[in-house]
Amino acid sequence: MAAMAERSDWAQLRERRMGELGARDAYQSARLAFELGRSVRELRQRRAWSQAELAAAAGMTQSAVARFEAGGTVPTLPVLERLAEALDADLDVRVIPRPAA
Repeated sequence: MAAMAERSDWAQLRERRMGELGARDAYQSARLAFELGRSVRELRQRRAWSQAELAAAAGMTQSAVARFEAGGTVPTLPVLERLAEALDADLDVRVIPRPAA
């Protein structure tokens, strides 16, 4: 029963916080960082590379790769290009219109 109360408290707190100035933008940035990191991690794992191996191939440090994969940083386009090149992948950056409401 306590877990249920904690969930509703968390949901209420989240909703209050999302109403604060800049919160939605920050949430979207965090989501983007997480998704980019997950994509790179999945490609790295398919190659059976360690973070250190990817870092060496991309001219980065292992800790920078780890932070990026964890969603802790939003990289610049040149960094994304280096990661994509190291992973023998294409970088596809697009702005897609939203569907009409």
